[in-house]
Amino acid sequence: MLSENIMEWEVVIGIENHVQLTTDSKIFSGSPTKFGAEPNTQASPVDLALPGVLPVMNKAAVERAIRFGLAVGAKVAPQSIFARKNYFYPDLPKGYQISQFEDPVVQGGQLTFGYEKDGKFVTKTVNLTRAHLEEDAGKSLHEDYHGMSGIDLNRAGTPLLEIVSEPEMRSASEAVAYCKALHGLVMWLGICDGNMQEGSFRCDINVSVRPKGQKEFGTRCELKNLNSFRFIEEAVHVEVARQIELLEDGDKVVQATRLYDPDKKETRLMREKEDAQDYRYFPDPDLPPLTIGADWIERVKAAMPELPAVMRTRFVEEYKLPEYDSLILTASKGMALYFEAVVAAAGKENAKAAANWLMGDVSSTLNREGVEIAEAPVLPVQLAGMLKRIADGTISNKIAKEVFGAMWEAKSEDPNLVDVIIEQKGLKQISDTGALEAIVNEVIANNEKSVEQYRAGKEAAINALIGQAMKASKGKANPAQLTELLKQKLAS
Repeated sequence: MLSENIMEWEVVIGIENHVQLTTDSKIFSGSPTKFGAEPNTQASPVDLALPGVLPVMNKAAVERAIRFGLAVGAKVAPQSIFARKNYFYPDLPKGYQISQFEDPVVQGGQLTFGYEKDGKFVTKTVNLTRAHLEEDAGKSLHEDYHGMSGIDLNRAGTPLLEIVSEPEMRSASEAVAYCKALHGLVMWLGICDGNMQEGSFRCDINVSVRPKGQKEFGTRCELKNLNSFRFIEEAVHVEVARQIELLEDGDKVVQATRLYDPDKKETRLMREKEDAQDYRYFPDPDLPPLTIGADWIERVKAAMPELPAVMRTRFVEEYKLPEYDSLILTASKGMALYFEAVVAAAGKENAKAAANWLMGDVSSTLNREGVEIAEAPVLPVQLAGMLKRIADGTISNKIAKEVFGAMWEAKSEDPNLVDVIIEQKGLKQISDTGALEAIVNEVIANNEKSVEQYRAGKEAAINALIGQAMKASKGKANPAQLTELLKQKLAS
């Protein structure tokens, strides 16, 4: 549990994200990067740094780094240096990792994201320190080895882009929102598949606390390899509580790398944290400086997709959407493209309705079913057809929820599916004045108390009458017409 004195402390969070790049081969060799291969079948002599071999830079990995740098408004270094980061770990076969230290390929940049704070939707911009290219290590296997550990070196040499933020986040919710935004961006750019379960997007969260008003940072601890947004939020809360408890008891926080145990809801020591000098960085003698000319940057820029920030502005200007809607819809490329496809079929006059449905029923159904928008069985043209039927009065918003559920279950590609469902289920809205008048007359006759209350000045009493009328029509009555007709009858 968090200390009751949490308001006396300020949380400081910086994040390092390891993003596996979508290249077919490794960063310094031609070995494949396919996930799930049999252990040690994708590790070449180059990945293991065996005598007589030399690393060769993967051009596709560099282009993905450039793409990211352009997307966040960073400086793409005209020349960057690869270094050897020396440390011993069982699944690091070379005894060092090829990374970048003093001269990273991407320098600076910003990431803007939105999140809920105190019941309000707010935006925040976090500055980035750097993003550098490096190779991944292997993987230690601890199960099914009869008390021993195995080593799988398939990941050794897999290309990573490590993205480092400034320590500018102040809560677990900000940290989660930042990671979600970054996750969406790298997938939007096509530089990472974003699969957190397979280790394609990993989060190291640096957490410290300090008395409110103090400028100096407290001692940080790194929460290593968090692979879900839920675990990020839990781990930060747990670690903040641990550090505050230590400090309030008069103890010190020791700089360390810690692991989060989601079952026990605790962080535990992995190793005391090293500083840069402990890694004995020095330039890799086998790799020349990475030179990136202006013409290369321009070629990458020309092939870039429309960026989320640009699309957000366009959605506000072109579709007259609120800023909140545009931010939510552009959180993922799939959702943004789906929205535009719906509007293209339904017309711009239905843009706000499309946004409401995507942020509401569509998103909740996707979350419940555990699928992405690209896998949704309701096609954009089908959702557009439903919006048209709402707009022309064929169905009400309430009935539309039933229609949407039926379309989801049908899993049909028929562009006219909405009309088929409305016809088959008899869901067409009652707009005939004669039929509505008969319902209204019956409701007025059977609800004398509500009628008297309304005529006595209690306007809210009409809601009960509308409810009875909708019930009598089995939800099919046109709500606007019904309400107007009721008011006319009650006024006479």
